[in-house]
Amino acid sequence: MHDTTNWVTEVYSKDGSALSLTGATKLHEEQSPFQRIEIYDTAAFGKLMVLDGCFMVTDRENFLYHEMMTHPALYTHPDPKTVCIIGGGDCGSLKEVLKHPEVKRAVQIEIDERVTRVAEQYFPDLCTANDDPRAELKFIDGLKWVKDAEPGSVDIIIVDSTDPVGPAEGLFNEAFYRDCHRALGDNGILVQQSESPLFHLELQASIHGHMRNAGFGQTRTLFFPQFIYPTGWWSATLAGKGDLHNFRRDDALNKPYATEYYNADIHQAAFAMPEFFKRRLAK
Repeated sequence: MHDTTNWVTEVYSKDGSALSLTGATKLHEEQSPFQRIEIYDTAAFGKLMVLDGCFMVTDRENFLYHEMMTHPALYTHPDPKTVCIIGGGDCGSLKEVLKHPEVKRAVQIEIDERVTRVAEQYFPDLCTANDDPRAELKFIDGLKWVKDAEPGSVDIIIVDSTDPVGPAEGLFNEAFYRDCHRALGDNGILVQQSESPLFHLELQASIHGHMRNAGFGQTRTLFFPQFIYPTGWWSATLAGKGDLHNFRRDDALNKPYATEYYNADIHQAAFAMPEFFKRRLAK
């Protein structure tokens, strides 16, 4: 029986709801130059990272987010060799990207080095690829890195960011997507974490519009469960310079590594679009 005391709670004031985890013991707290970082141990979900009061990652279900932010795009691009991750300070997305042997270079650009150093201490399993010779960890402004990137030099850009406020606010607009479009090569793919379909529908519609206006010929949103995020239902939106309906299904079926959630059938099912989502995008 789990301890039902010491709740840690994230309140979604705008949407009149909240999520709590019980049996929470605070293991770490600090104020970095960018945000407040907290680590808790919880009864049912293991360790929890909280940034500025928002639940970010737990031991129990982080695989859902990290696998769906990475593998669908990597199996859509015909030959992904260079991948850039904007944000992703917990290093879980980097770990999933580097499961792909065809990737020759993965650059993680996280503005807040303290997030990564705290993750290395409390979430070591997420950081097992940090010493991979193909990995580059840069603690600089991702907006500037993309703006300065050589045109056509990246195959996939994954925006593994926090909510569109504070340090991440500039990662959700047309100007940034134009810079991504320029940095991406032929068949290049941009992946943007795009919040909850239920709570953040207007944001998702704007993401599609900004991506199209930035020059991407196709956009698609995929959906997946994520218990600790608002509504428990999350999404990622892909923008492509090539065909986003391309899917290397045989490669996904025969992937040379284990996953917890992602597989070829999940890949195809995740892009099924709810009717209310279709109606909003059609406006």
